[in-house]
Amino acid sequence: MTNPDSLLLALWLAHLTGDFLLQPRAWVEERYRLGHRSPHLWQHALVHAALTLAVLVIAAAHDAQRGALAVLFGVLVVAISHWWIDLAKSWLSPHRLRWFLLDQALHGLVLVGVWLAWVGSWQPLGAAVAWLATPRVLGLACAYLLVSRPLSIAIALVMRRWSDQLEATGTLAAAGARIGMLERFLVLTLVLLDQLTAVGFLLAAKSVLRFGDLREAQDRKLTEYVLLGTLLSVASTLALGLILRRLLEG
Repeated sequence: MTNPDSLLLALWLAHLTGDFLLQPRAWVEERYRLGHRSPHLWQHALVHAALTLAVLVIAAAHDAQRGALAVLFGVLVVAISHWWIDLAKSWLSPHRLRWFLLDQALHGLVLVGVWLAWVGSWQPLGAAVAWLATPRVLGLACAYLLVSRPLSIAIALVMRRWSDQLEATGTLAAAGARIGMLERFLVLTLVLLDQLTAVGFLLAAKSVLRFGDLREAQDRKLTEYVLLGTLLSVASTLALGLILRRLLEG
């Protein structure tokens, strides 16, 4: 494992294996119930210690400058930090996405710290920051951010004059906005990959899924509203994607 990037990916693979493949649901439930008194919390930390040990031992075998102390340091940091982070998470609601993402982000920061300590240089981090600051990456980030909430608000304002004419449709709250965001994410990605044909398949698939609901509703207003909203969403994303592609290609 002479490539530093391979070591970071291996550490992430070990983390994902320990957190999602080798952690039974009963361990998680016991952790939320017993907190620091949960024996499975320690077992979970030991699982991560064993997986990290395996990764670092393989890495040390290909790096004569890293010995047993470096391996032990990495294993202890991962195991102890994992115990503390999971313990802190057990005090929070298990049904909140924000805490799940925060939990994984903290584990990720620990792994990056172990990786940088192993590499012995801040250069990879500096290279990553420099790459994130390039016009290409910033342009892509702006485009994907634009097709999320900002474009949803703009489309909702355009459609407002017709939405007031619709009766309650019995749909999930805010489901339409979320579907629209995912739709625009997919369309933008396909346009940037020059897969315009796939955009047609996406529209066809959505039409098939919508056909039964609209036919049963027997509501021409609803049909026209859905069609107008879909075309407005897709057309604006197509235009944005084509403009961005043109700019990125110089």
